[in-house]
Amino acid sequence: MQRRVDFSPFWRAEDWWSVWLAAVIIFFALTGVMGQAPRVGRWTHSVGAVMTTETVIGILGLGLGFAALTAVGVGFTGGHVRSYLRGFIGVFGLSVIAYILGSQATMAHYGINNVIWALGLGLLVANILGQPEWIKPAMQSGLFIKMGLVLLGAEILFHRVLSLGAYGLGVAWLVTPPVLYLMYLFGTRVLKISSTPLVATVAAATSVCGVSAAIAAGTATRATREEISYAISMSLVFTVIMMVIMPVICGWMGLSEAVSGAWIGGTVDSTGAVVAAGALVGPVAMEVAAVIKMIQNVLIGIVAFVLAMIWVSRDGVSSGSTRPRMMELWDRFPKFILGFVGASMLFSLVFTPVMGVEGVDQLVGVTSGFRGWLFCLAFTSIGLESNLGQMKKLMRSGSPVLLYVVGQSLNLVVTLIAAWLIFSGVLFAPPI
Repeated sequence: MQRRVDFSPFWRAEDWWSVWLAAVIIFFALTGVMGQAPRVGRWTHSVGAVMTTETVIGILGLGLGFAALTAVGVGFTGGHVRSYLRGFIGVFGLSVIAYILGSQATMAHYGINNVIWALGLGLLVANILGQPEWIKPAMQSGLFIKMGLVLLGAEILFHRVLSLGAYGLGVAWLVTPPVLYLMYLFGTRVLKISSTPLVATVAAATSVCGVSAAIAAGTATRATREEISYAISMSLVFTVIMMVIMPVICGWMGLSEAVSGAWIGGTVDSTGAVVAAGALVGPVAMEVAAVIKMIQNVLIGIVAFVLAMIWVSRDGVSSGSTRPRMMELWDRFPKFILGFVGASMLFSLVFTPVMGVEGVDQLVGVTSGFRGWLFCLAFTSIGLESNLGQMKKLMRSGSPVLLYVVGQSLNLVVTLIAAWLIFSGVLFAPPI
């Protein structure tokens, strides 16, 4: 008897809804229904100067739009829509505060951006004031971050990746896999961390691209929410430190802008922090760093797929099977990665030939603004969901922190060597 294919996950699973809702945002941005997402300008002493009537109205409109759009996905995945909308007011309100605080000039200069404020405010409310019951239905960190990651795919355009060709691939792709593998061996065999999903999540966050890779790897390996939050928290803390220190070290070592940008792009976890750190060195460093980070971001999908295969194989062996079931691999594979890759291909292979590079850049400017707000909502939710008591248990041995520090140290050394060999002109003619 032929097995009936179950199509219900396409409208019941959060991963698929993150793809559908992000596609709606892309469609609205393409057709002009959605303009630029509201932005809060830089402010120093008084936020009143930048919180104009237009900005306030734009933020309120954004909140209503996001509430209506995401409520559809929440409803289809089994959530209570009315409770979600009531709680969304609190999550969005905290996110707006975080977005405003992240625009303060001094804080922004030192990399204390809205994502860090969002995580901090969420942690403060959840662990000091306590989680309000009414806000819990809206703590949809998975949906928000996955929608944002699908939109991130639109920013990774093939023509930008190809602009540095094999040079960028040499730094971004040749270094990352061995660092990831060595970190995993170090965590499991030397540090003997019992949770292999935690080791894989920290290793992916360190070697690939921080938060995005942590979410993808954690989903593929079925890490707990606390483990993913812990990996994200470490990544954010060290990203701020590296963003400030690395440009200084590059100047002290006398590295060229191209080498500095390649080193920064291959090691600093966050794309935004990469651009900021590169800009502190110079315009060439900023360009090289941004392109290499985008090339590295492509590995998110590959890493998630490989980790899903490995974990399915292990589960199969432990249950008496010698081969992983393809359906189990499909079930574990993060579906939002398909949206991430699809958005990249759509913008690169369809929109770019039709609209031209300048037109696509303008469209990406719109989608990236909404991605920023979705990430802010996601990290507010992550903070609200995070139990510091549970995270302390993970930190008690200090092993995950040591794993990150040793892994990132290895990443810094190996990436510096690769960046110098490839971009200094020692082996090849400098691309820039």
